[in-house]
Amino acid sequence: MDAQERGRAEDIDPADQWVLNPNTGEYELRLPDSVPQSPPVPSPRRMGAAPRARTAAPGREAAPGREAAPGREVPPPRRRRAVPEEPPPGRRGRRPGKPKAKKAKKALMWTGGTMAFVLVATAVGGYFYLKHLEGNVTTTDVGDAAASSFRKDEAFNILIIGTDKRTGAGNEGYGDKNSVGHADTTILLHVAKDRSNATALSIPRDLIVDIPDCETKQEDGTTEVVPGLQGVRFNRSLGESGRDPGCAMRTVKEFSGIVPDHFMMVDFNAVKTLTTAVDGVPVCLNRAIYDDKSKLDLPAGESTIEGEQALAFVRTRKAFGNSSDLDRIKVQQQFLGSLMRKMSSSDTLTSPKKLIKLAEAATEALTVDKAIGKVGTLKDIALELKKVPPKNITFTTVPVKDNPAEVIKATVVVEETTAPQVFDMIRNDVSFTEVKAQKKKEKAAVAARLKGPKADASEVRVRILNGGAESGSAQNQLLYLQNDAGVLKSENAGNADAAQAKTTLEYAPDQADQARRLAAIMGLSGAALKPGKSVTNSQGLPTMTLVLGKDFRGAGVKLNATSAKTPDSVQKSTADKVQCAG
Repeated sequence: MDAQERGRAEDIDPADQWVLNPNTGEYELRLPDSVPQSPPVPSPRRMGAAPRARTAAPGREAAPGREAAPGREVPPPRRRRAVPEEPPPGRRGRRPGKPKAKKAKKALMWTGGTMAFVLVATAVGGYFYLKHLEGNVTTTDVGDAAASSFRKDEAFNILIIGTDKRTGAGNEGYGDKNSVGHADTTILLHVAKDRSNATALSIPRDLIVDIPDCETKQEDGTTEVVPGLQGVRFNRSLGESGRDPGCAMRTVKEFSGIVPDHFMMVDFNAVKTLTTAVDGVPVCLNRAIYDDKSKLDLPAGESTIEGEQALAFVRTRKAFGNSSDLDRIKVQQQFLGSLMRKMSSSDTLTSPKKLIKLAEAATEALTVDKAIGKVGTLKDIALELKKVPPKNITFTTVPVKDNPAEVIKATVVVEETTAPQVFDMIRNDVSFTEVKAQKKKEKAAVAARLKGPKADASEVRVRILNGGAESGSAQNQLLYLQNDAGVLKSENAGNADAAQAKTTLEYAPDQADQARRLAAIMGLSGAALKPGKSVTNSQGLPTMTLVLGKDFRGAGVKLNATSAKTPDSVQKSTADKVQCAG
């Protein structure tokens, strides 16, 4: 039984067992007197000192079997040294006159971080407790389907998978009795590089896709390639024939072009344990609901649900809309938004007890790729997610339509007119909500470099190179500049010497007015403008150099667009909105 369980057995808040040792300046785990303690660490002033012989305390005899060795006395039993002026662990009372705000502040000092979305929460400091949490997390090696490390300075995509595997007590009545764990609920979470926004894209389980060949790691260290499938439901990308989460990640890339960096996978227990850890999640219904299959029974209006009731809420298909998986997805998105608000609420963040329960529940529920299997990395992800304002977290669904190949409609296919734009927005890190994307530092650069007179477009001379954009981008941009923007003195100079992340425009000081005109046409920021030197074009005239980087979004698309108009047919909601289902 670990230290935390011992603390729980005596109804002591585990966070209250971490006490500042004034001798070392570190927090130490102090257990009640009834719990055996490890010998205290010697004071640095005593380390290396020769032991002094001591006689037995007056009136005490040496314990049987502990007779003194010749020339040595038996020391008295060691007593735990009291920490000066510290109240007993777990029973600290508030000092008279001490504001409650101080207590909340102190509680926050004990916590290491909390997840702003789902799944991850780390509470109370301490190496051994973090290692304990790390032991709760299951990892799966999915090879090159996942990134080798988590990058805090980049945009990232996490594929969140909820399986229908019936593991855990009380789950016998849910899911497919013989399921190996299909991808029952899947969300692709995209977090913007500047953390100003995020998009949670739901993928219908009944979406018809092509599943590519998938290389999987076996327990004995060998690899096995599972053959792909054409024209099947997306949920078969996991579990069937030994397909691992890496196969689901590869399938997402296959049909959307979006590359998931990592995955997080949970089963039915996650919903039950996470909602219980935060003392329930508020939901709202337009009408009373009773579903005899999921056993969901809720009145109209607001309710707080947890455990079995919460699982029934996110799994029911018969209670909402036309009983389809698409209607269930809408309800799940509303539920996740509510869970996010509850996890980031002040009563959760200032309660060490809730944070510990949340940390235990989240880590025990998780299976992740090896690159993010460390609790420290999961905490980093949580802290990055916490930077995103809830009002700029958009929930949406892959645009789909009924499968035209079916008479009785049971599956859906990608809607080819609107889905590509949704996929492009995520790939290009474009927000679905209006956000302020420029930082103060960039604004200063914009003001300094973009302010001033602009040359006429017909006077702008520029050579265009492809430095990481899609093939053909330089030629397409050239045609746009000449035919639509009036920049006739432009030419395609082929490929740059090396790829670069950002589009740049280098120019000589006497070309600043030309640079400002081209910046206005293309939406270039001040940071993209690089004062330097000019080069000679094919006519022997001095010209600027435009290098299209990986951020280039296509001919005529301005690079400073922080949001784009979502197709009217795409349904979406944001995490800060309270909505009623039904």
